[in-house]
Amino acid sequence: MVQIMRAEVTTAVINVFELANLIRDESCGAIVTFSGDVRNHDCGKEVVSLTYEIHPSAPEKLTEITQSVAEKFQVQKVAIAHRYGEIPIGQTAFAVVVSAHHRESAFDACSALVNEVKEQLPIWKHQVFKDGSDEWVNTA
Repeated sequence: MVQIMRAEVTTAVINVFELANLIRDESCGAIVTFSGDVRNHDCGKEVVSLTYEIHPSAPEKLTEITQSVAEKFQVQKVAIAHRYGEIPIGQTAFAVVVSAHHRESAFDACSALVNEVKEQLPIWKHQVFKDGSDEWVNTA
């Protein structure tokens, strides 16, 4: 049975190494991490700020997605965090870490978790560009 060590939507800085330490397990030969960081460009434009807005159901939905997806893979532990609010360029906005006995399961589960969260979590990205334009992106 998969242990969900953390599934949180937070305004706090996300530390991927801290999440990885939460899912360490001596029975596991693989730990896979994904860190989705705020980049300084999108669609050929320079990004100067990025803010995520969440629906009030986002914390419960993240837990639901994490449990549902992780159970489909042979993994031992999972920790996942998505940040909201204004996030500076270069900081982590979304992180997933997975431990498994073997690498293939860990890679597959991590990829599936990233994709499902991006598809289902009720969270919206607002980007402001250097040219003064802005864009809302619904990632749910």
